[in-house]
Parts: sequence; C-alpha cells; structure tokens
Amino acid sequence: MTEISHLFDPRTLTKFANLEFVARQLVEGFISGKHKSPFKGFSVEFAEHRQYTPGDEVRYIDWRTYAKTDRYYIKEFEEETNLRCYILFDVSGSMKYAGREVSKFRYGCFLSAALAYLMLHQQDAVGLVTFDTDVRRYIPPRARPNHLRVLFQELERTEPGGETELAGVIHGLAERIKRRGLIIIISDFFYDLSDLLGALQHFRHRKHELLLLHVMAPDELTFPFNGWVEFRNLELADDRLRLDPHRMRAEYIDRVNRFIVDLKHGCGNMRADYVQLSTATPFDYALAKYLSSRAARGK
Repeated sequence: MTEISHLFDPRTLTKFANLEFVARQLVEGFISGKHKSPFKGFSVEFAEHRQYTPGDEVRYIDWRTYAKTDRYYIKEFEEETNLRCYILFDVSGSMKYAGREVSKFRYGCFLSAALAYLMLHQQDAVGLVTFDTDVRRYIPPRARPNHLRVLFQELERTEPGGETELAGVIHGLAERIKRRGLIIIISDFFYDLSDLLGALQHFRHRKHELLLLHVMAPDELTFPFNGWVEFRNLELADDRLRLDPHRMRAEYIDRVNRFIVDLKHGCGNMRADYVQLSTATPFDYALAKYLSSRAARGK
C-alpha cells in the first residue's frame, strides 16, 4: 500500500479535524501519483463513434467495437464545460454507527470533501445537500474557489441524527433540480428497496447521471457479535432489541447480501453507477478504483 493509502486509512483520518487539509492532500495525492488519469472522466461525455483515420490518437480507439466489427473506430467526446454536481449526503441517525472503525457519517464527510475538492479542481460546479427525514441544508452548485470553504464549513458543523426518509427526499430533489447534472448520493441506504429504486428512477427520468456510494461498517456486513447483545436503533432512541447474535447471524448476513445484490442490480438496470464502500477501506483506494473503472468505460 502506498504512503498516500496509509495516510488515508479511515482510522488515521480521525486525527485530522480540518476537512480542507484532508481533501487537498487526498486529491493532490491522486493527481501527482499513479491515479492521475481517472479524474478527467467527470468533465467529458461520450458523444459518438467515427471511423479511425491515420493521424488519430490510438488511445481513443474503441477496442470493444473493434472486437465486434473488425474495424477501428474512435470514441469522440464533447466537453461538459458547465457540469453541475450535487452531493446528497445522508446525515440520519444510522450514519452515526462506527463499530471498531470511523463512523459512517465521518467517512461520508471525507468522501464529500474529497469529491467537492475534485470537482472544483476541474472547474466544475458542485453543491451539497444534507438530509435525514427532510432536506436539512441545500447549497446550490457553484464553481468559485471560495465556494469550497462554504461546503467544508457546512460539513464540519453538521451532526447526524433523525430518521431516514430517502424516497421522499429524492423525489423532492428530483423535482427541485431542473438542470441535468451529476447526482452523487452518499448513504447507508437503509430503506425499503422498491421505494428507493422508484425514487432513484425519478432522477434518471430527469436525465441526471447518478452515482450511489453505499457506505457500510464492517460489523454491518459480518455481524461479528457474540453472547446476548442489546441493539439500539440510532434513529429511534427508545427502540431496543435484545437477542443472541449467534442464532441470527446466518439469516442476517443472507438478508444483507441479498439487499446489496438487489440494489446493485436495480442501479444497473437504470444505468446508475453503484459503489459499495466499507469504512475500513482507505479513501484513496476506494475512489481511485471507481474512477479508474469509470475512465475505462469511457464515461
């Protein structure tokens, strides 16, 4: 693992309170390192193919099309000079969960900060929406350098709490955001799957590009608890449940895995990007892996 990967281990990041420092170091570490190329993927959009002619850059040849047609075609892109990105950040009570790692909320803060810094570095406009049962704060996209400080200050003063109302919030924002853009949702997505997918489809119907960053703690994936344990609902303080995790583990893991598979499949059907993230995974590794795959797909 690289030095930058070690620095951005989630547990290491808890030592830094300054989001601007973290975001700058993370993004500049990418740009100056081996992950430089993926970042150009956010500012261009695939337009069409045209047949290769001598003098064209070989790196733009679409090799998948060549494999099907035995002819060389070039991918043409058009610049998205006024790309607008909206970061939708779930700050409901369930995001407070940390387990043995940094909390999902804190992980989401660092993701939001790094993505905002990245967008503005590319001279794209970026905004921030925090929500739980309703929209808490709506900061419209701006491309000005001083806008970054506004976003960071909002993240730093936000505290997680409240129940989740994903579908209602998404439907409302789909009606509110008129101009087509890139919608990034950072959440644990603990919600009824059919209602959630229906709401996400509202964004796609409006022609927005959609990226889901699904943040979960390792404990939520493996359910490693032993002995009788009392579980508390982080969104409803009086909601508690005492049970033997050993008897529930297999069924729990099966349900979680099925939910993840169905959510990923639903996103694929509507051509929305889905990325599963663990709070134990270094930020640079997680983002670079996604951006590299995005660049490879020509997006």
